[in-house]
Amino acid sequence: MLLIFYLQKKVFSTLLNPFQDTVLPLGEWVEGVVNWLVENYRWFFQLIRLSVVGLLNGIVDFLVAMPQLLFLVILGLIAWQLAGRRIAIFSIVGMVLIGLMGAWEETMVTLGLVITAVALCILVGLPLGIFSASNDLVERIMRPILDTMQTLPAFVYLIPVVMLFSAGEVSGVIVTFVFAVPPLIRLTNIGIRQVQEDVVEAAHAFGSTPRQILFEVKLPLAMPTILAGVNQSLMLALSMVVIASLIAVPGLGQMVNRGIGRLDVGLAATGGLCIVLMAIILDRITQAAGQHDGVMSNWSTNGPLGAINQFYQRMHHSEQPAPLQ
Repeated sequence: MLLIFYLQKKVFSTLLNPFQDTVLPLGEWVEGVVNWLVENYRWFFQLIRLSVVGLLNGIVDFLVAMPQLLFLVILGLIAWQLAGRRIAIFSIVGMVLIGLMGAWEETMVTLGLVITAVALCILVGLPLGIFSASNDLVERIMRPILDTMQTLPAFVYLIPVVMLFSAGEVSGVIVTFVFAVPPLIRLTNIGIRQVQEDVVEAAHAFGSTPRQILFEVKLPLAMPTILAGVNQSLMLALSMVVIASLIAVPGLGQMVNRGIGRLDVGLAATGGLCIVLMAIILDRITQAAGQHDGVMSNWSTNGPLGAINQFYQRMHHSEQPAPLQ
């Protein structure tokens, strides 16, 4: 009787609390997969690391070595051409403030890391978005993967990435890339799918090949949406700066991390404000680049190129001989 009572109690307790015992050891499975990759394919990830190191070091060394005044001039001209005079003035003022706060070199390092990560996002995300837009099965497979990448906490990526690529700048770029690439893939897919069917049918009627329809019809019409995806990837990459500093990534995130570790409010505030200024500058420039009827809609009449064109036209008209009476 005691045995029967014990078994009944055990069964009843199991029915009331079915999850008290681990049935799916997901953590062990993931750890086993990562360890297997490290043991068997570490050479492959080291090749990726060397490629990313070359690109990242080239961009960072170029930005750090560039004279500060020259950088301000180039940034102002780019912002003026893409977003107008107001954004150009704001961009220069913002970078001057960053320099006056003593964080110029850290900002250049962070900017190089963000540019490298966004370049990888474009290199990988744009083809995946095009492939998803052209194949419904691929789009259905990609959707849950992108959902997982966007909702999984960013800290979860750090440990496997460090195990595969070692701590440092490259791991920061890879983590930033994984975190920032989903919006570009999604918006590329959405932009191409939203191209009107009658436009595509008209291109078919004129004998265009599928490649011509993609590169000359769909991509130009979807470009504003694609550039919005680039903008979102850029903002997500900047949001990863502080998190990436936990795996020894230098830059503004390291300033914030040191300020937190030392309880130095001033250092943390300086790094945080520099990140905010750089984020606003990049956001305004890339948003303007994605507008249909924005400042960049006519390159020959807007920005510094428009000013040069107008100056040339005035000089050309002044050199023409006066008509005979």
